[in-house]
Amino acid sequence: MTHFFNSFYSAIANNKLAHWLDVLPNQLNSWYRDSLHGEFKDWVKNIELLPHVEPTDINIETSVSVGNMDTMSPGLQKKTTHHLMQMKPWRKGPYHLHGIHVDTEWRSDFKWDRLLPHISDLTNRYVLDVGCGSGYHLWRMQGAGAKFVVGIDPTQLFLAQFWAVQHFMQNPNVNLLPLGIDDLPELKTFDTVFSMGVLYHRKSPMDFLQQLKRQLAPGGELVLETLIIEGDENTVLVPQDRYAKMRNIWFIPSGKALTKWLEKVGFKNVRLVNIDQTTSDEQRKTDWIDTESLEDFLDPNDPSKTIEGYPAPLRAIFIANN
Repeated sequence: MTHFFNSFYSAIANNKLAHWLDVLPNQLNSWYRDSLHGEFKDWVKNIELLPHVEPTDINIETSVSVGNMDTMSPGLQKKTTHHLMQMKPWRKGPYHLHGIHVDTEWRSDFKWDRLLPHISDLTNRYVLDVGCGSGYHLWRMQGAGAKFVVGIDPTQLFLAQFWAVQHFMQNPNVNLLPLGIDDLPELKTFDTVFSMGVLYHRKSPMDFLQQLKRQLAPGGELVLETLIIEGDENTVLVPQDRYAKMRNIWFIPSGKALTKWLEKVGFKNVRLVNIDQTTSDEQRKTDWIDTESLEDFLDPNDPSKTIEGYPAPLRAIFIANN
């Protein structure tokens, strides 16, 4: 499957990301040689067994879909569903692939609909999505007019899921690399950088915000989506053990505190454009995850609190400029 990386190298060799080639091939060669998850080769085998179907009726403007109920026979749909199911859990989506509805845990289209009215027009922009999961929003960014889209996420299952969708889409301008933000040099190239659902997983949020800033071209735009809590500019929640059953949650600031953080690292024109309470319409159990979901993370007697007694997930979207 390294041909996906070779295609990416060829693509950026002729655009303004060419300087990334100074370090990227060695990084990905090392990843492929030394860091593969034990199940990764099994996921790749399932991708290789997916049928080759002409990518017709593509819609990435209002959904992420390719083909329809008639572009695969019922038998082929059943076999394809089986191979895709071997890559559970599918967290972010949904996807519609030749009549197959990959009903992911998250309705990521809800988040996209919340942020789209507030961001700068993506037409002809180079876009980076940090912590992109399996890449649902990458497709929507391209559908909104982006010229070239790159997602990074070190989770190998998400890479396999992206490759499975890319198998049907065949779009060279949408890419996902198995990297974290710490692996990126100071590119200073992207017109828009997205980071959604990552900040609270970072031990050093200020360092993370600086790393995002280093990827932006002068005047570029940051779109930051994250958990917040209510409070003033000095309010920050530091969960003692878990938050909503998640272990790796470090800092959840108030909206006013995060605004100060962004300004402190040098972002300009910081604005909080949306606050939304996560509901079971947006995050829920489906046949595509086999794990717990939001209803298991909240207090069954008081859904305004997590199972640990903290305020229930409240998500906010910030936009700022470099």
